[in-house]
Amino acid sequence: MTSFNELGLAKPLLTALAQEDHQTPTPIQAQAIPALLEGHDLLGIAQTGSGKTAAFTLPLLHRLFETPGNVKPLSPRALILTPTRELAGQVRDRVAAYGVRTSLRTGLVIGGAPINKQKNMIRRGVDILIATPGRLEDLMKQDAVSLDAVEYFVLDEVDQMLDMGFIHAIRAITAKLPEDRQSLFFSATMPREIERLANALLRKPVRLEMKRQAPPKIEQSVMFITKPEKIGALMKIAGDSAFTSGLVFSRTKHGADKIVKSLNNAGLPAKAIHGNRSQGQRERALRAFKSGKARILVATDIAARGIDIQGVSHVINFDLPNVPETYVHRIGRTARAGATGIAISFCSPEERSELRSIERLTGQRFGGPAGKKNGSRPGRKPPRRPHRKGNGKRRPKASAATLREADKAIAGL
Repeated sequence: MTSFNELGLAKPLLTALAQEDHQTPTPIQAQAIPALLEGHDLLGIAQTGSGKTAAFTLPLLHRLFETPGNVKPLSPRALILTPTRELAGQVRDRVAAYGVRTSLRTGLVIGGAPINKQKNMIRRGVDILIATPGRLEDLMKQDAVSLDAVEYFVLDEVDQMLDMGFIHAIRAITAKLPEDRQSLFFSATMPREIERLANALLRKPVRLEMKRQAPPKIEQSVMFITKPEKIGALMKIAGDSAFTSGLVFSRTKHGADKIVKSLNNAGLPAKAIHGNRSQGQRERALRAFKSGKARILVATDIAARGIDIQGVSHVINFDLPNVPETYVHRIGRTARAGATGIAISFCSPEERSELRSIERLTGQRFGGPAGKKNGSRPGRKPPRRPHRKGNGKRRPKASAATLREADKAIAGL
């Protein structure tokens, strides 16, 4: 498939795509759009940056445009569920851009925003409702929205929804949907729990699985340093002339705030985005980052879901993720739209097992003090361990599962 013109989309959508300078569909778009236009359910396994948002919004807009109906109060015709406010906002922006030449009405309902305004918007009627599960469930309990007329249902980033504990909300929402609907299901990974959920929600779906790999234009490297050395290493990277803007990933919300405080004290403008920040604070932080007022945005993984900003030169993994697939999600925030990018990961001695998991997933070897150097390793060598005094016995090490559970308890959302 060489162009969007060959996919059978309505003329207003093609005009909007041309205005956005989108000419060639990505692999998932080229495969998903024809199947969705034919009315099939779809199970898409694709990572961030694959173009999946356009893959489901374009055919949804096309079918609503081609079969116009009266907008009914409280009753959207299409429902898109996303795990986070930021991702919901990004999807809303894409729907608005692609549907600018249609008369379709779109609504956004997310936590952290005034619920009464959202009620009034739904009461006036929308064609497409984009929502986070928690806020939508609240509106359902207050009889402020009806899902009886939903023709198209999209679950996006399902793996993250389950990580955030939204499984019960998803079940409550899907129980209110009509059986005669088209359902789309997107996830970056497909463990058994998600497979079971997909089997329960989809009818003979077309299955598309995009190969999980790091974009080739990202220069990846690891710095083997101790935890106390990380903030100094980050400041040195941020002071380099090649650094124009950077997204820094912290494992915890408290850690993100500490990093931002240290950077600002050093004269390096930075903002944090995580679950403890209000919607207004998160939006202001994103605006500051996009405008260049803050060159560094420090985020937790869940809060960063949906962030799609062009021109990010660096992604810094201040803390390595517990789940190796998350590494691919993170570094995909740079090298957007054909640009090149740099991804640097800090690896303390306590994080070696996480690094090995990332290496197994990506097929890339970064080497390390314990073995041969097989990849780029900028930075200093780790300090030699001092001679062990006492009886020479090592203290027992917590299992990886125990550490992950502890991290989740600390990180919350």
